[in-house]
Amino acid sequence: MINYPFHQEGRFFLLAGPCVIEDETSPLRIAEKLCDITRRLDIPFVFKASYLKANRSRLDSFTGIGDEKALKVLENVKTTFGVPVVTDIHAVEEAAMAADVADILQIPAFLCRQTDLLVAAAKTGKVVNIKKGQFVSGESMGFAVEKVRQSGNDKVMLTERGTMFGYQDLVVDFRNIPIMQSFGVPVVLDVTHSLQQPNQTSGITGGKPEMIGLLAKAGVAVGVDGIFMETHPDPAHAKSDGANMLPLDQAEEMLRGLMRNAECGMRN
Repeated sequence: MINYPFHQEGRFFLLAGPCVIEDETSPLRIAEKLCDITRRLDIPFVFKASYLKANRSRLDSFTGIGDEKALKVLENVKTTFGVPVVTDIHAVEEAAMAADVADILQIPAFLCRQTDLLVAAAKTGKVVNIKKGQFVSGESMGFAVEKVRQSGNDKVMLTERGTMFGYQDLVVDFRNIPIMQSFGVPVVLDVTHSLQQPNQTSGITGGKPEMIGLLAKAGVAVGVDGIFMETHPDPAHAKSDGANMLPLDQAEEMLRGLMRNAECGMRN
């Protein structure tokens, strides 16, 4: 397995931040809080925020503050706090632009089979984090990994984010974690999007954020390499995916619990 700077054997790493860059200042405040927590707990940390939200249910949904402005905010987080950053890309032409700032390019779940997008991300030389589609098995993600590797880039990660169960719910099949780890890549568990309830009649995605801690503990228990979560100081007023984000003031308590669980697992 490739040696990623944020991946330490026997310790989970964290990808966390708001769903999207909402303005020029709040991401810095969120990053400051998360950096403080993770440094005190000694958890390897990557700041996450989408510079653009391309997959929205309604035409009037918030998509971003503008690509260049949002990427500049991500760059400010990176240089101010000295942490790597991860953001999504949705089209081939976005790969090089986002790679100027991001350390990890994330492929959204709905796009995990898009060959041109995977190849474009691979050719930037950045780490490529591919989210497992809600419609595919863990085994099938091996093909996505190989598309990146065969394009000359061995720096690949996979993220489990649930599988469609009925029309408005998701379930996590924890068998996918060791299955995807068998491809020789780190595997991350997305504990917020896995609790989404998409396609609500309002056109706004619902969720079950009260289950975030439970899902994260289960992931750590099965040996996941990383935890992905979206967090916001005021999820009820977040501009995207507020219904399944963790309130920022609950992040430290949850992470402390995960650390205790991880330490117990190592002793056992």
